[in-house]
Amino acid sequence: MSKVLFLDIDGVLNSNFWNDSHQTEISDGTLIDEEKIKLLALLVKETGAEIILHSGWRFWFDAELKPLCTEAVKLAELLKKENLYISGVTPDLTTEEIRNTKKFSLVKADEILLWISLHNNIAGWVVLDDLDLHNDQVRQHQVQTDPTIGLTPADVKQAVKILTGNLKL
Repeated sequence: MSKVLFLDIDGVLNSNFWNDSHQTEISDGTLIDEEKIKLLALLVKETGAEIILHSGWRFWFDAELKPLCTEAVKLAELLKKENLYISGVTPDLTTEEIRNTKKFSLVKADEILLWISLHNNIAGWVVLDDLDLHNDQVRQHQVQTDPTIGLTPADVKQAVKILTGNLKL
């Protein structure tokens, strides 16, 4: 039985805080806050969770999860530095309208639930995302990060509680 961490990138591993002084890096997707990667590593180390990418960044990896662009290479390198790896990605349920309006939050929950339905032996799961995913079932498993600061130690603690089923921590 495995534990799964559904990971969004923007607003989790980077933040609006970085936007002010690093607008170019954020807009081209290369800036990831290394401190947020270290927090993610603590979460994975404590829970043994596999990382499933459910961010738009998943389209920057091929079917074998090899990076297809500079941004993905940078993310993979930063994750590897902390002995972290992406184990998979959620399916794409977006429509042309969703892609044009950038309202990805409307299908993210369905993508996560579909992934779960296609995989056996899930012992626990958590979602790290800065967006409201519009689904009560997913909401019970979500740590909604503040996009102005990204992942925090308190978010990690809450994610550990969700993954371990120990909500009294």
